[in-house]
Amino acid sequence: MLKLDDRDLRMLAILREEGRVSKADLAKRINLSAAPCWERLKRLEDAGIIVGYRAEVSLRKIAAHIVVLMAVELEQHRAEDFALFERAIAPLDEIVTCWAVGGGFDYIMQIVTRDIDSYQRLVDHLLEARTGIARYFTYVVTKPVKQSAGLPFDLLIGGKG
Repeated sequence: MLKLDDRDLRMLAILREEGRVSKADLAKRINLSAAPCWERLKRLEDAGIIVGYRAEVSLRKIAAHIVVLMAVELEQHRAEDFALFERAIAPLDEIVTCWAVGGGFDYIMQIVTRDIDSYQRLVDHLLEARTGIARYFTYVVTKPVKQSAGLPFDLLIGGKG
C-alpha cells in the first residue's frame, strides 16, 4: 500500500470533486510547483490509486431509463459456479455494477436499461443462458436519495471522523 501524505490526500480530494482542474491550478492549491505536482500525480496514477477521470452525465436529460437493483442467489456455491456467473454478466452493458456479497444473496447488481421490458429480457437471457441463478429479487429505483461524488477516503484513512 502506497504511503500518502497530506499533499497527496489534498490532491485526491480536489481531483475527486473537480476532475477537470488544470495541473497548474492543482499545483497551486496543494502548494507545490508544477513539476513536483506532476510527479505526485503520475505516482498516484502508476500506483493505481487514481484509476481514471470521468464526467458525470445526467442520463435523465438524454434518455428515458430505469435503474434496477437485482439481488441474485446462485444454485450452487462452488468456485466454478461463481466464475460461470461472473463470465456471463461481464459483457452485458446494462449491468453497470455487480458486487459479490455475503449474507443471504450472492450478488447485488445495478442495472440501467430503457424500461421494464428490456430489464425482463435481460433477466430472461440470464436464465436461459443457465448462469446458475436459483432466485433473484428485483428492486426498481424510484428516485435517487444520495449519490456521492466519490469514496470517503479521508474517513477511511483517519483524516476525519
